[in-house]
Amino acid sequence: MDSVAIGSYQCGDGQPLLLIAGPCVLQTRELTLRIAETMARINQNADLNVVFKASFDKANRTSLQAERGPGLEEGLAMLEEVSRVTGLPTTTDVHLPEQAAAVGQVCAVLQVPAFLARQTDLLVAAAATGKPVNVKKGQFMSPEDMQYVVEKVRGSGEGGVLLCERGTFFGYGRLVNDMQSLVVMRSLNAPVVFDATHSVQRPGGLGGATGGNREMVEPLARAAVAIGTDGLFFETHPEPETSPSDGANMIPLDQFEPLIDRLLQLRRISSQIIAQANSASPPS
Repeated sequence: MDSVAIGSYQCGDGQPLLLIAGPCVLQTRELTLRIAETMARINQNADLNVVFKASFDKANRTSLQAERGPGLEEGLAMLEEVSRVTGLPTTTDVHLPEQAAAVGQVCAVLQVPAFLARQTDLLVAAAATGKPVNVKKGQFMSPEDMQYVVEKVRGSGEGGVLLCERGTFFGYGRLVNDMQSLVVMRSLNAPVVFDATHSVQRPGGLGGATGGNREMVEPLARAAVAIGTDGLFFETHPEPETSPSDGANMIPLDQFEPLIDRLLQLRRISSQIIAQANSASPPS
């Protein structure tokens, strides 16, 4: 597998675990920097490469009345300050092709939300920035269908592509994770990220808002690590219940670092087992 460069990081075979983490949506400057400074401390671990994530706009909210975020200009200013203060690369969602160029000037990675994974103009514009693009697999898509996403991004820019698993709709009020997706998407010669917090969403579970079950975040993340995913995605907040979006599935900030430590312990063991299994497997 070809690794993907994200600023000074590499993501792929034999690389430290890519950790994309931060609040769901940008709120205040002070809160953003508080969370970012925690991520920067976690990034001192040699087994990790941390990218700070936060959205300037939550354009796919359930309700028209839901809070969406500070918008493009103010949001990018916050993310630029995060990089300046902490040294962390950043990422954020792009929802429209015309947002891509501005985001590419600030962020090391552009993220395409799952509901927009098939939007060709958006994928092309994101790739044209020359930055890597992290595309979340649509909840309505098979992992095999992501080969066309890879083709669109690689055919439109040189930054590379990451594929992100975040669960599939099976029609009974929650998302279901088919862990085979991680293996299938990795076979497309792209690094794969597992989104542990969005995978436990319960769309519409709070009436006019999305619910979730954060107690299932760590078990799913453990499974992804054991399989051999290249990266993990989490949303975290000091007081998840006060977050304008996705509070029910976010990890409390004071619990986040111990969680990552446990997952890294598991990754050290699983990496050895995976390497042994690969060396014992006959060539296909």
